[in-house]
Amino acid sequence: MDWIVLLPPVVAIVLALWTKEVYLSLFTGLLLGTTILAGGNPVLGLRELVEQLVTVFQDRGNTRIVFFCLLVGGLMALVQASGGVQGFIAWAQRRGWGTSRRGAEVLAWVVGVLVFVESSITCLVVGAVSRPFFDRLRIPREKLAWYCDSTSAPVCMTIPLNGWGAYILGLLAAQGITEGAVGLLVGGLAYNFYSWLVILFSLFLAVTGWSFGSMGAAERRARERGELLRPGAVPMMAEDVVELKPVSGAPGHARDLIVPILVMVGMIFVGLWITGEGDLMKGSGSTAVLWAVGTAIFAAVALYAVPRNGRRVMSPVEATGIVLKGSSGLVGVTILIIFAFALGQVSRDLGMGPYVVGLIGDDAPTWFIPGLVFLVTCFVSFTLGSSWTAFAVVLPIALPLAEGLGIPSALALGAVLSGGVFGDHASPLSDTTIISSMSAASDHMDHTRTQLPYALLMAGVALVGYLLAGALA
Repeated sequence: MDWIVLLPPVVAIVLALWTKEVYLSLFTGLLLGTTILAGGNPVLGLRELVEQLVTVFQDRGNTRIVFFCLLVGGLMALVQASGGVQGFIAWAQRRGWGTSRRGAEVLAWVVGVLVFVESSITCLVVGAVSRPFFDRLRIPREKLAWYCDSTSAPVCMTIPLNGWGAYILGLLAAQGITEGAVGLLVGGLAYNFYSWLVILFSLFLAVTGWSFGSMGAAERRARERGELLRPGAVPMMAEDVVELKPVSGAPGHARDLIVPILVMVGMIFVGLWITGEGDLMKGSGSTAVLWAVGTAIFAAVALYAVPRNGRRVMSPVEATGIVLKGSSGLVGVTILIIFAFALGQVSRDLGMGPYVVGLIGDDAPTWFIPGLVFLVTCFVSFTLGSSWTAFAVVLPIALPLAEGLGIPSALALGAVLSGGVFGDHASPLSDTTIISSMSAASDHMDHTRTQLPYALLMAGVALVGYLLAGALA
């Protein structure tokens, strides 16, 4: 009956994709998992569910992400109310940016690639900068969420001058690999097929405008009927925040958007440097993003309070009210994040990851091992909604297995990295996927459903790559 440990996340994901009721689906999967933990007693399982939700906040990283989500709503409402978004649109269009569908999509891709230091901030900046252009050009919110998601984890794992690279080096050190660890990581990045494919595929879609499947249907809906969201969709950001009008007399200057965003991005480097004690790659990503968005809010409040031509944009008291209104519009996202974290905890308590990894045997053909490692890591990261957990679970098995079978360690590492990024990118339980939906103001399951065919296509191509690499190794 070991297979029963797979049920909670699988049930939650299948229900969410089928019913589009993501909150109820996550709650069902969570209750199923806690009931299993409680020995099959649903009453005790409900009590355990409450304890698991409380336990989420015992992890400081989880708590920082929860606060980050709330503060993001405040920041986005603040720059919207300042008139900075409208000012930025006018400023960018005078320079010929984002005036066509291709231009808007390429702009989103470029911004995502440039802001590579932290995945959550990437999602936020891409959404904040690009959503006004996408809305004006009738590009669906699902497409914007795709760019937010596809330029976050994949880019962070190919340019690992951030917490992602530090985390992998830490896992390698835990395996006794210290000398040559950086070289192994660089070699693994060359075999990080999924990340490279997603980044290049996103650029291809932006340049050509090609689409298929449910994303194609969403694009036709927006283009022909002007519906940026599916009728009946529930966006991850309340519409009264997305459509917030500028305060009376707002000057509509681009700098009212640009300055807070630059402060936020710059503060990421400062936060990583401080928490890493002078080494960016040893810094805490969750701490840095919380500091960054908090500092950006303070910078925006100060900027808007300074008189311009004898009049300020808004007083600190007005700004505080707008921040609170914006934060309240993201309560739904915050609850979803907490549910996803709790479900991940329950799945780990059930030992789901080790069970799946234990299915890897050394009796498979050597050429198939890299592809098998990739598939197993994909499954673990997708069902847990966490690439970092998948890395921690699979790496201790994959590297010794590769060494014993004479497979290059860099190839095995690349397969693990690719599989982990797939889950972070595609799973509805991933915090990056949720934050992408939030930043794009998209329905979360619509985002997941429209990007999944693209993600699966890239995963299929990556699998072929690992099979070929295994045969040539």
